[in-house]
Amino acid sequence: MQLFVKDLTVIDFSYLCPFRGMVGESWIVDVLLDGGLDQQNMVLDFGKVKKLIKKVIDEVADHRLLIPTACSKVRWQQQSDRVWMDFDSKRGSIHLACPAEAFALVPAEIIDFDSVNEFLQKALRDALPDNVAEISLTLRNEMLDTPFYHYSHGLKKHDGNCQRIAHGHRSPIKVFEDGVSAPEWDKYWADRWHDIYLGTEEDLVPMDTMSLSPQTRATDDSHYGFHYQAPQGDFQLAIPKDCCEIIPHDTTIELLAKFMADTLAAKVPGKQFRVMAFEGIGKGSIANAQVARS
Repeated sequence: MQLFVKDLTVIDFSYLCPFRGMVGESWIVDVLLDGGLDQQNMVLDFGKVKKLIKKVIDEVADHRLLIPTACSKVRWQQQSDRVWMDFDSKRGSIHLACPAEAFALVPAEIIDFDSVNEFLQKALRDALPDNVAEISLTLRNEMLDTPFYHYSHGLKKHDGNCQRIAHGHRSPIKVFEDGVSAPEWDKYWADRWHDIYLGTEEDLVPMDTMSLSPQTRATDDSHYGFHYQAPQGDFQLAIPKDCCEIIPHDTTIELLAKFMADTLAAKVPGKQFRVMAFEGIGKGSIANAQVARS
């Protein structure tokens, strides 16, 4: 017998790519279970399917930075519960020093649907009851016919996993100018924040104050350094300046929506802007802004 659940959960995460650098993503997860019936004449109760499988996926992949450990561009070492990571990409080198729970170490050359699917299935097998013989996952993007961007960030004040310095989202954007849909501004933000790291200004530190790996070859001329303490520990990241935009405040979706609305209002005084900004799939914030003509 087979049991399926569509749209079981969404994984919001970032990963390292040799070509694109650090990439924020949001993937929908569908599940198919194959097995015999239990004492309730079920393969598995739907409530347990959602709770159990979501819990495992959240623990091993959600709001983490996925590392393709078989890739020749990655170097990492772990001591106790801390990991140092160095990665070379065509956009420049990326360096991190974070608690181990900020990463997911995927034994593959690249991060894609297939490698993450295998990684998740391995983590799920031990969690399922004996009557479930097989589990199949489908990982997929949200189908979008409007512009979107991939961004990574960290929220040090968050009391959950958003505090991890390198997690992200694949997010659509919808802008209205004087109440009318403005696709040209949707595209503006999709282009501006293509594969971007959104860093908080107060987290910036000089490179020579950071405790990264000895292999780090980054300077204040080439990289931004970010360092903060959060409930889960000490987080450090050095990332090429070309891959980054510095935001003058925290990068919560509420403040990002306001940042985008204010930016547009300053560009076109007298116009009223309404920005609907998404954080991944199906959730986000709305902000309005207008600057009077001088």
